[in-house]
Order: sequence, then structure tokens, then C-alpha cells
Amino acid sequence: MTRVEIKSGSVTVQAELNDSACAAKILDALPLTATASTWGDEIYFDIGVPFKLAQSARDRMEVGEIAYWPPGKALCLFFGPTPVSDADGKPRAASPVIPVGRILGSPQLLKSVQDGDQITVGRAE
Repeated sequence: MTRVEIKSGSVTVQAELNDSACAAKILDALPLTATASTWGDEIYFDIGVPFKLAQSARDRMEVGEIAYWPPGKALCLFFGPTPVSDADGKPRAASPVIPVGRILGSPQLLKSVQDGDQITVGRAE
């Protein structure tokens, strides 16, 4: 696990990326800055890192999970239900994503990030 820091405006969250090949490719691209898009309680943004769909891909997520979405070359931060979530209110991706990490602490801090905000991901110090 490798720690990273995600910042947008006054919001900063710490996260861990797992030891998967996809997470390693993301780490190699850090630091990166992108424009946040929101979809329910999910933030996603293009990181420009191509990676094919892995066998570990799934669409049902847990609050606080971080995943990579191959069609959009995007990193996805899940902090609550999305428009396609079931009645249980757990996050669900639009299509299968590759789990690459987890937000440490409260993922609810991300609720204040708006569509179009700048977001930065870098290695934690």
C-alpha cells in the first residue's frame, strides 16, 4: 500500500493505493491535476493513464473505495450512492471499475467538491 493525498480547494483527504498493476501505473503518473466531474456521490476525473479492464473489475463498490474506470481513463472516488445505486444506498459504478485503493478517514469530506473543481493527487509526505 502506498499513501497518496487528494486535494481540491480546502478539502484534503489521505488515501492508500493497493499493490495492483493498475495502482502502480497510476502512482507512476503522480503528481497529477485534473478537473473533477461528479455523478451522485462519486467524483471522477481523467488521469490520462490507459489500462485495460482487469479481472478484479466490478461495479458494486463500498463507501471510501477508489477505483479506475478504463473507458474514461478516470480515477473514481466513491463516497455515497450514485444514480445507479440499489436501494441499499451503496455506491455503484456506471460500468465495471478496477479497485485501486481506499480513502482513509472520512470520505464525506469529498461532498464539498463540485463539478469543474480542480483536483490534485500526489504522493503523501
